[in-house]
Amino acid sequence: MKLAIVNGLVCDPVAETLTPGGVWIAEGKIVATGSPPPDFTPQRELDARGGVIAPGLIDLSVCLREPGFESKGTIASETRAAVAGGVTTVCALPETQPVADTPAVIELIRERAELAARARVVPVGALTCGLAGERLSEMHALGEAGCRAVGNAGRPLANPLVWRRALEYAATYGLTVFVRPQDPWLAAGGCAHEGEVATRLGLAGIPASAETVAVAQILALVADSGARVHFSCLSTARAAAMVGAAAADGLPVTCDVAAHQLHLTEQALEGFDASVHLAPPLRTLDDRDGLRRALAGGTVTAVCSDHRPHEEDAKLNVFAATEPGAAGLETLLPLLLALVDEGILTLPQALARLTAGPAGVLGLEGGRLQPGAPADVIVIDTGACWPVDADHWHSRGRNTPFWGQTLKGKVRYTLVGGRIVHPG
Repeated sequence: MKLAIVNGLVCDPVAETLTPGGVWIAEGKIVATGSPPPDFTPQRELDARGGVIAPGLIDLSVCLREPGFESKGTIASETRAAVAGGVTTVCALPETQPVADTPAVIELIRERAELAARARVVPVGALTCGLAGERLSEMHALGEAGCRAVGNAGRPLANPLVWRRALEYAATYGLTVFVRPQDPWLAAGGCAHEGEVATRLGLAGIPASAETVAVAQILALVADSGARVHFSCLSTARAAAMVGAAAADGLPVTCDVAAHQLHLTEQALEGFDASVHLAPPLRTLDDRDGLRRALAGGTVTAVCSDHRPHEEDAKLNVFAATEPGAAGLETLLPLLLALVDEGILTLPQALARLTAGPAGVLGLEGGRLQPGAPADVIVIDTGACWPVDADHWHSRGRNTPFWGQTLKGKVRYTLVGGRIVHPG
């Protein structure tokens, strides 16, 4: 279908600009932006009046839960939530059952994603067999099956030698290694940031050093191996600064932060609200503000949702016994737009951290509005407000700290490969 999106503000996340105009699409690709190409007659025209036309969002940290944990979510339900939130590409983490450590499981995920026909799904393969942290997975075979990255989903590896061998192996096949940095010994038994709030509430703490020690270890091994590493879901300002300094020194490292870490702090734990039992935990106000500065300064190049849907029962125990994680695909964009309202980011900067930034981590084609690029496009009503409730929610998991709140920023249209997948 030939399609035109007109009368909007076109965001170029690479140049970080906003210009009036439109986007013209044919055969699943963008053919022009700004002004229409000659002799182009669209079969359908979408009016973006009052809205922003931007590349589809790319989320580097999503648990789709299928196969194995369908009570929490399925590929169909969670990709539906993704496109409702403007996310056109999700990186599916290997925390499945069976674990995504073989080409067969990767193929299963890709096939079910194609059947769902919503967002693009980029599987992240398991770094070790069964995520057990001992025997390396067949990374070459995972790469051949379509993985661009491998990771151990935050599970510990047996020792630093296994980490070094894993990084060397991944580097051999050009795979990016996703690392959720947390020292298992320092974090053992913890469920909240080690600080005044956790002490007062009687919750076992996870010190900030659990993250910074793990980052320091991996950076040293990257210097030895030359592996390309992406640090996922950083929670401390110090860790972000360490990664930024290493990148400035020439190491092939990048990092992201989950959107909720840019708004919430350890103070949200008052009342033992299980919706804010997260991993990594919410940190201090100084950490939150430091992460915001790192985001604005370009040290943090991407923001993810760290989407982890759960069934209701998973959050009904005492705080420490509940399962950590929040569903975040549908709140990702509004939380970044809130930073624009606060003056932390410009609108093009915010969208760049959700598009071109994550695309650059994995060398994906998306994340830009240029002729020849995939027609993964969204139209955003930046001023539209919507309630986070059952009538407006798509994910199977309703475990979000923002349930019952009104958020600003809504997706009017989502296109994947030139096909309208939301609404619909």
